[in-house]
Formats: sequence, structure tokens, C-alpha cells
Amino acid sequence: MAVQVHEAFTDWKRFRQASASAVSVGFIPTMGALHEGHASLIRMAREEVGPDGHVVVSVFVNPTQFNDPADFEAYPSTRESDIRVAGVAGADAVVFPGSGELYPEGIPHRVEPADYGALTSLWEAAHRPGHFDGVVAVVRALFDQVQPDRAYFGEKDWQQLAVIRTLAQREFPDLIVVPAPTVREADGLAMSSRNARLSREDRVMAGGLHHALQAVVDAGGAPEEASRQEAALRAAGWGVEYLAVVDSGKLEATLEPGTFRRVIVAARRGGVRLIDNLPVPV
Repeated sequence: MAVQVHEAFTDWKRFRQASASAVSVGFIPTMGALHEGHASLIRMAREEVGPDGHVVVSVFVNPTQFNDPADFEAYPSTRESDIRVAGVAGADAVVFPGSGELYPEGIPHRVEPADYGALTSLWEAAHRPGHFDGVVAVVRALFDQVQPDRAYFGEKDWQQLAVIRTLAQREFPDLIVVPAPTVREADGLAMSSRNARLSREDRVMAGGLHHALQAVVDAGGAPEEASRQEAALRAAGWGVEYLAVVDSGKLEATLEPGTFRRVIVAARRGGVRLIDNLPVPV
């Protein structure tokens, strides 16, 4: 069966009620501009819920998680490509909800603050004020609409993944949040819809972000190597916001060996903001 396309969750729910019994639902929330990274999530969901399960993808560019209005306006819209990518990867349905379904009282100027300690105060949160407030608000609304059994998120947005896991633990205890490994280009650059905004020259240089992370991993997460790589990135023309070794769960900076750690980075190249991370072996 071809992938079903719905313009609202109400339409999708009617379709589900008319065509299926109670089966496991795998959910992949996206902001569109789907690429191989998203496709890998869809394929994982398809495999895990099985042929009798239901895999649904949502496409909604959430305005409340953009602290920069220009970034929101520049976000790409690729509807037909999104439908094709989702269908080929194994989705049963793609939903393009309107803002009224997710924000029935209108899009707020400021959503309710999300306080998950360090997860919502450090790194991304510090450099993008209000970002995780918007993420929590929209993901909560999406989970309420879909009521999935499993929801899939990429590890590239590691801090966001940690925030969403916390949301699920607190408010959706029966939901399984499934992480998926970051999908990378041949030079190591993490796949992202933002990559298309890089100039040809900046795209050639962008692989250096992954190489910097790998050097820190190869050094066992040594702070001296992290400082060295940050300086090297700056010298190569990157606008580095942070490069740090952190506790994988709490996201607090740590030097403790023998703990689960990630090296995380956010940097700008040619006005395009990129993030990435790698695990540091125990």
C-alpha cells in the first residue's frame, strides 16, 4: 500500500479507526526536509513494530523552538520529497498537521518553561534561549495526538534526545523513546537539513567538525585535547559556541574516567549552525 498522506491528525485518526485494529505504533516526529538520517529512523521503526504495526511520520516546523526568527523563515520545505522519502523507507502514513492542532489556543509568544535541570540550562539551552521550552511543548502535543508505543529520535541531537527522554519518563511512562545512531556523510559530517545551506567551500570544510570530535575521542576525552581542537576549529574559521566532554545522561561537564561521556560541539560555518557529538569509550 502506498504511504497515506494526511493534512491533520484528525484525518489520520479517522483513517486508523476505519482501517486497523489495535497494533503497535511507531512514531517519527520531524520538521521535514527528510534525508537519509530520517529514513534510517523510519526503517528502524518499520523493523521494530513489524509488518502488522503502523509507522507514522509527522512534518511540522515548530515556531516556538526557534529563538532566531530568520532561522525559522529559512527552514526548508520539501513536501513532495518528504512524502517520497518516508514512503520508500517504510512509513505507513505522513501527517502534515496545522499549528491549530498542536497549539489550539494559538501559537504562544512564549511557551511554558521546561525545567529539567542541566538538560534545559546548559549548552544548547544557554545558546538558544527558549529552544527546549518549544521542543517540550510541541513534542508533548505530538505525543498526545499520536499516543505512540515507540518514538524514534536521532543521536545527533543528543541533548534534545535527553530532554525528550525526560519528558517521556515524567509524562508518558508507557512510551519507549528509541535512539538511533547518527547517519553521516562520507567525510563524517552528520546529516542535517542545514547542510544544504552550506556554500560549496564551507561544505568542503565542514567535515572538520567531525574530525575534531574524533580527535578528542581518540585522546580519551582529555580536556587538553578538547581545548586544542576548539582552538584549531577557530583558527580554521569556525565560530565555536562550545566543545566539551560531558556526562552522557546529565549533560554536565565531567572529567571523570569510567563514566559514560559524550564530546559535544556546536559551531557556525558561513552563518550555518551545526551540532554534533560522539561517545567517549569508557
